[in-house]
Amino acid sequence: MNVSVACPDGYTPDKQILDFALTATDNNFELTNDPKIAAKDADVIFTDVWASMGQEEEMAKRQKAFSGYQVNEEILALANPKCMIQHCLPAHKGEEISEEMFEKHADEIFDEAENRLHLQKAILYLLMR
Repeated sequence: MNVSVACPDGYTPDKQILDFALTATDNNFELTNDPKIAAKDADVIFTDVWASMGQEEEMAKRQKAFSGYQVNEEILALANPKCMIQHCLPAHKGEEISEEMFEKHADEIFDEAENRLHLQKAILYLLMR
């Protein structure tokens, strides 16, 4: 399995996560600041909002830092022809994902959201037993 992560400088994953990803057996992990490199030959592309709840005061700074990290037709053209797009929702169409890509892959994106619901119910069940 190959995993490529693209993020701007200053927004890399936590060091503990990176250390795990770099040392896990049978994994090929790449961290880059170029989304085109990360998207090349991808089977699945994941994205998320640039500023999550609680980070609203950083919105302008994050929009500047993440400019160029939008999942759009240009990025998808670098991936495998049957590449899926996933987004954990809610999405800000026109920012992290183009409206066209969101609509084209809406079934996949909403399936991910639904599956998360079932996982959360299973966790609640285990915790309440």
